[in-house]
Amino acid sequence: MSGWLTEAVPRGRIAAFRTLIYLFVAADLVVFTPWVRTRASVPGELYQPLLIGRLLPLPTPTPTVVAVIFWALLLLTLLAATGRAPRLLGWSVCALYLEWMIIAMSYGKVDHDRFGLLVALAVLPTAGRARHGDTTRTEAGGWALRVTQIAVICTYFLAAWAKLRFGGLDWLTGSVLARAIIRRGTDLADLIAQVPYLLIVAQFGIVAFELFSPVVFLLPARWRLAMVGFFYSFHVVTIATITISFAPHLAAMTSFLPLERVRPLVWARRLTGRETPGAPTDAPEPAPPNADPEPRDRTPADAGTEPARLGDQAPALGRPAGP
Repeated sequence: MSGWLTEAVPRGRIAAFRTLIYLFVAADLVVFTPWVRTRASVPGELYQPLLIGRLLPLPTPTPTVVAVIFWALLLLTLLAATGRAPRLLGWSVCALYLEWMIIAMSYGKVDHDRFGLLVALAVLPTAGRARHGDTTRTEAGGWALRVTQIAVICTYFLAAWAKLRFGGLDWLTGSVLARAIIRRGTDLADLIAQVPYLLIVAQFGIVAFELFSPVVFLLPARWRLAMVGFFYSFHVVTIATITISFAPHLAAMTSFLPLERVRPLVWARRLTGRETPGAPTDAPEPAPPNADPEPRDRTPADAGTEPARLGDQAPALGRPAGP
């Protein structure tokens, strides 16, 4: 079991995953959850922190608190994406983003799509230094990726458990997807909803897929990537029908992918022609230093042949021209 948890991976994969996760956190602040900044204008008595917020001595959100966290987190996460000071910057980003999420989720609604991302931020500082393209393998980095993968799969499995725990079998046969389509459905969802019983079949399929998601760890590497591709396709359909993105979860799920093969800077250099071309591989090998430029012995077929004459130039050895 310990060997599976710490299965070594290339350091280049850790570097790519680290850059992707920290850049996503920066994007999350300004694209996906900018509404968290509006919590500063909400009366303090409406703030009811989550359990972790009650256990820790965290301040009630105020305009100053929210602004300091936002700008500090944005700056530090961009610095952390460079890979410098992975522990210092990593722990700082993890603590600030956790507080950002406590502020976001302490007003009545808790999103479960951020569990994998929070776990990734907590374990990335333990992976140590890593450079893009480095093929050296690291067990510490393998552990960080494996723990993130487990968190991603737990998000699926526990979501199915919650559906059956609180909704029972009625979740499977009810009108859950129908209500979601009425609230936030797209034109594509309206077309799907017209097919009889298709939404009921989809609800059974969603629960089955979530319950059996841990199977991904039992598959060979090739089939594991195929199953992860199915996970992504499921979320593409979800976005296209009921406009729920699960973007933080999708970012954490890249822990399953061979990210060391993604080298955007190298590709950019090739496109711009800045990469130094390699030496040609079809050049003839040089002759040895003491080798004759021409063979000394002629075959009988070559003995009676004269060298080709070049215009009026005199032949070699001073012989007169002509017969």
